[in-house]
Amino acid sequence: MNILQVGIAAFLVIETLNVLMLYFAPGMKKGNALGVFKAWNRALLDDSMKQFALYMASWVAGAKIIFILVGLVVIIWGNMETQLATAAAMAISISTFFWRLYPATKMMDQQGELEPKGYSKTLALMIAAFIIGFFIIFVIGLVQYLGRS
Repeated sequence: MNILQVGIAAFLVIETLNVLMLYFAPGMKKGNALGVFKAWNRALLDDSMKQFALYMASWVAGAKIIFILVGLVVIIWGNMETQLATAAAMAISISTFFWRLYPATKMMDQQGELEPKGYSKTLALMIAAFIIGFFIIFVIGLVQYLGRS
């Protein structure tokens, strides 16, 4: 396996664990599950909101499965150009967190709606690490690719 395949595979393992949590233990406070949101627990107390909250957790998990399966296809059958493009696409798509999700989590954190307090910063650092990781494997992969040409 090359560095791109290893990096993509590592991300897919982490995402698979998150999908399992979203499907089978969405209220956990570990692994980027939904238990850190106080609104999650309030939603579970209201029957109509509970069904909506569980639906949304499953919907997000299902969307992540698309990323996982496409990533697997790229690892197994993609050439180096496809793997490079995938690393770049992953970094770009993950960075959209900072457009809409980070401002929302930061506001919820400031309003005391996340537990533990400061979780929005922890999540932002984790997302930034993914972006940096994909950037690093992209650069290393690109250097290796250009060295072969």
